[in-house]
Amino acid sequence: MATPPPADGEADIGAINEILGFHIRLAHGACLRHFTETFTDLDLTQKQVSVLWLVDDHPGIAQTDLAQRLRMDRATTMAIINRLQAKHFLRRDRSDKDGRKQALFLEPAGVAMLARAKQAIGEHEAWVKSRFSDKEVKLLIDLLSRIHE
Repeated sequence: MATPPPADGEADIGAINEILGFHIRLAHGACLRHFTETFTDLDLTQKQVSVLWLVDDHPGIAQTDLAQRLRMDRATTMAIINRLQAKHFLRRDRSDKDGRKQALFLEPAGVAMLARAKQAIGEHEAWVKSRFSDKEVKLLIDLLSRIHE
């Protein structure tokens, strides 16, 4: 006897439905699509927003410290900082603490863009969190942290 098709036109994906990584990938894709839609007008990537936010929270942070905190390699970090500097969102200065290091600071345009980005992030976070209770959000963060830490 043949198995009836899944309800609502959903395709049966078989045993892959039991693969945790498959569901993480689908969830990541859904979040990334929504983030991209939310940020279209800002012309910023997730990593660029993270850099602006971290520099705002830690004025004068060294590029190397920023890369380490965001878990990015030096080349990626430098490329992102170069793009943000070209947009006049941040500047590099020689570090007062260590002349070999570059200290990062937001420019006024970067402060303004970050404010817009934080508003968009609020909208995006509300969209994601609307699927969960507050307790489930905390649990989900704890569970996902086990994977990436």
